[in-house]
Amino acid sequence: QVQLVESGGGLVQPGGSLRLSCAVSGSMFSLNAMGWYRQAPGKQRELVAAITSGTSTNYADSVQGRFTISRDNAKNTVDLQMNSLKPEDTAVYYCNAERRLPFGSSQVYWGQGTQVTVSS
Repeated sequence: QVQLVESGGGLVQPGGSLRLSCAVSGSMFSLNAMGWYRQAPGKQRELVAAITSGTSTNYADSVQGRFTISRDNAKNTVDLQMNSLKPEDTAVYYCNAERRLPFGSSQVYWGQGTQVTVSS
C-alpha cells in the first residue's frame, strides 16, 4: 500500500506563506493523480488542489491564485505552495493519491495530515 507523509505545516500570520510537502513511499509514477484536501473543525473535508500525472491542475475557488500544487520527482513529493494565507485557511491539510487499477477500478490513499494555523 502507498504511504503518504505530510510535512511543512505550522503557525503563520495572515498574509504569510507556507509550503507543504507530501512524501510518497513508492514511485510517484504509479499514481495517476495527487492532491491536497483540508478539513477545519466542524467542517467537511474539501479539495484544495489536485494534479494529474500529466501535470494538469485544478484548485478550489477559495484558493485560486494563492496556492500552487506541483510535483518534485527528484524528492518524490507533491508540494503545495500557499501564499497570502488567510485565517479561514486554518485546517488540517491531507495529502491524497489515487492509483488506477485494472478493470476500471482505483485505490485512494490518505496521509495523516499536517496542521496549518493562520493567526496573528
